[in-house]
Amino acid sequence: MKLDKRFIIIFIILVTEVLGFSLVLPFLPFMAQDLGASPFQVGLILSVFSVFQFVSAPIMGKLSDSYGRRPLLLFSQLSTFIGFIILGFSKSLWMIILSRIVDGLLGSNFSIAQAYLSDISSKKNRSKTFGLSGAAFGFGFMIGPAIGGLLSRFGYGLPSFVAALMALITILTTFFFLPETIKRKRKMNLKIEILKFSDFKSYLLDSKVAGKLRLFFSYVLSHAIWVSSFAMFAERQLGFNAVQVGYLLTFIGLVSIILRGFLLGKIIDLIGERNSQITGLAMVVLSMLGVSFAKDFYSALFFIGFFALGSGLLRPLLMASISKSVSPKKQGEVMGFTNSLGSLSQIIGPLLGGYLIANFFPGSLGLAAGLVMIIGILTTLKGKKISLSGKINPR
Repeated sequence: MKLDKRFIIIFIILVTEVLGFSLVLPFLPFMAQDLGASPFQVGLILSVFSVFQFVSAPIMGKLSDSYGRRPLLLFSQLSTFIGFIILGFSKSLWMIILSRIVDGLLGSNFSIAQAYLSDISSKKNRSKTFGLSGAAFGFGFMIGPAIGGLLSRFGYGLPSFVAALMALITILTTFFFLPETIKRKRKMNLKIEILKFSDFKSYLLDSKVAGKLRLFFSYVLSHAIWVSSFAMFAERQLGFNAVQVGYLLTFIGLVSIILRGFLLGKIIDLIGERNSQITGLAMVVLSMLGVSFAKDFYSALFFIGFFALGSGLLRPLLMASISKSVSPKKQGEVMGFTNSLGSLSQIIGPLLGGYLIANFFPGSLGLAAGLVMIIGILTTLKGKKISLSGKINPR
């Protein structure tokens, strides 16, 4: 698959979207606690973004199916830009919450960008396409915590303004260089079509995609429990500050880039998709359980690296298989729904993580995340044997 300018632009858009949550992870818990928030209230603040993403992602995705990807991408990027500006000027908890609402409600870049990727790739190459988009996720998760952690030493506003600048660059790049992929746009009745939640129910009952959605949900929920409250875990169990938290989270992104961008296809060619999936699942579970007992920087680094490898194998396979389970006309809708499931997990995850940190020992965070993943695997296997269609080709 040739990397044309469209993929490069979408890569940048995806990176900026990931920055929406990865950049704030190292410092937002400390920032909110400095303003008087409890660990559970920190979880609430982190959940606000995902609450509104849960509502908006399928709507924005379905709108893009009818009115085109490009105008919806521009609109969502503008909202991300405004959200970061508000966060940069935040001096109270309500301003932080407002910034997360603005970005979450209207800044649903991810579902639209993934639908765009589906538009420009064949079914044969779609798994590889989503593997490379996974590299964008990894890159965003690498530079986000690095920016957030390091620049927060000079004030919490600076990393937010840097992220706003990056969002502005994506707006200009999309406006001047990104072509539209939906050639025949059609009007739709918003009240009837967009809010037709029976469409979502049909996905959950569809044997072709339901099992993949269940597994995806359990994965992103366990990920959200662990990552969202990791800063508070690291502060209490390891004695870390925002900069050190940023280093560890940056390491996750670095490993993800290397794996998803360069090694994913080769690994699957070597051991097969089924074994790659089993390996990824096992690594995610074991790393989440293991990090609960980490006592220093290096033991935490080991388990975090283990998690990044497992996650790098698992996520792109799931996204690609979900995409290939529906028709081309439904790509925006199913990607929006999938990202809404991700947002739902990121609503529950920070709340549960904050509650665990506030009421139990710090290591309960990883134990709970690992347990959720195990339950998800068992539920999926009971409902239907997992199958992934297609082959991920090496780069």
